[in-house]
Amino acid sequence: MPSEYLTPAGAFLPIVSSTGTFVPKSAPAPALMAQSPGNGAVAAVIFALFVLAAIVSAARKDITQGFDEVAHTSYIAHIQHSGNAWPDLTKMRLLDPQTFEFTDKPNYLNHPPKFYALLAKLGPTLEGHPQVLFVYRLIDVAIAGIGLAALLWLGLAARFTREEFYAYAVPIACIPALAPIAGAVNNDNLAFCGGAIVTLGLWQALVTERDGWLVLALAGVVAASWAKLTGFLLTVPMASAVMTYLLLRGRLPWLWIPAALAALALAATPYFEFIMSYGSPTPETPAQVALITDGAHAAGWDVLPRKSFPDYVAYFAGAFIADWMPTIAVRNAFNYVMLVIPAAALVCAVLGIILSLRRIWRRRETALDVIVAAGSCAIALTLAIHLHFSYQRHLATGWLMDAYPRYYLPLMAIVPLACLALVVGIENPRRRNALIVFLVAGPVIFRIFGAPLG
Repeated sequence: MPSEYLTPAGAFLPIVSSTGTFVPKSAPAPALMAQSPGNGAVAAVIFALFVLAAIVSAARKDITQGFDEVAHTSYIAHIQHSGNAWPDLTKMRLLDPQTFEFTDKPNYLNHPPKFYALLAKLGPTLEGHPQVLFVYRLIDVAIAGIGLAALLWLGLAARFTREEFYAYAVPIACIPALAPIAGAVNNDNLAFCGGAIVTLGLWQALVTERDGWLVLALAGVVAASWAKLTGFLLTVPMASAVMTYLLLRGRLPWLWIPAALAALALAATPYFEFIMSYGSPTPETPAQVALITDGAHAAGWDVLPRKSFPDYVAYFAGAFIADWMPTIAVRNAFNYVMLVIPAAALVCAVLGIILSLRRIWRRRETALDVIVAAGSCAIALTLAIHLHFSYQRHLATGWLMDAYPRYYLPLMAIVPLACLALVVGIENPRRRNALIVFLVAGPVIFRIFGAPLG
């Protein structure tokens, strides 16, 4: 982490630290390179491996297996077919996954159309042409690749030591669902990309005080928000918190408030339009309702007693951790034991968040602490809304499949950053090194052994 501490006046005070070099306020913006010269090469290797894995997944994936790719692809095809960039969600139909001709089955997606309209313009005609799917998958690989590049850029700009950079970058690169989603047509890719740009822009705005980084962050907010509602719920509070911090510290002119409000209004535009057209920011179309009710009936959940809210929260937490490694295969006992790794990482992140909040309270914070605090508050708010919405759906239908970690991909970098905030707070060298080893090795081990082989 940077070794400069932010004072109320915005000046930087040098602190002896093992995690970076002091950058005074009067110095030019730090070069976008890490303290350890090897970090750039490591970042390049991680990026190349991610792109390769995503392309291999794009070439091999069955469109009917996972992440609702038939529905996402059908959304694009409907916009191309109708010529309407703001389609009526109740009239959309699904493509046949073999012929790519439209069927009579309704499309259940209720996301904003911006992402799909963009891809409809960029790619060739989908209807009747299943062979062009790979082109759209490559576009998604590029979108997700931009997001990963932004997060790696942050790691280099932060001037982490080599060990800290590994502890930051490896967990991101080892997110089990990241490469498979990148190699599929899915709006999660734009949400991830937008959230990554927000995180990079806010970090650099804190460190360099250059207005251009805030412009980039606000652009990321719009991109993530136009992808899906969770992108809006995650990035808007985070950007708002960091900008409020800068305003209160006297490091940002108050004239930025109208610009921020304009960006917020732009980000919220799809949901205002949904409210006007459907009465809700998450339209409950007949196909969406049928998907939940029919799915709950097929699973037998609709006839089971409804869980109390504490029981549902416990179930949700367990399902959330288990779905960190999404798989359709039956897990064995060893696979379940492996879930201890992401659970322990979350515990480390929570401890790091507590330390960051304490440093902010004591006016001894770094850019790392501000980003961790803002991002974690945004995640907590989104999680609370997610839990409430999911529980109401459970009470109404018995549905038990809403605990998807991929909804939080836009701010997934907050978890390793929070773990680094914990690393900084550990004075004992052996314990600090042991934690770093776990943060680096744990995700790799889980990525290999977290799901059944074959």
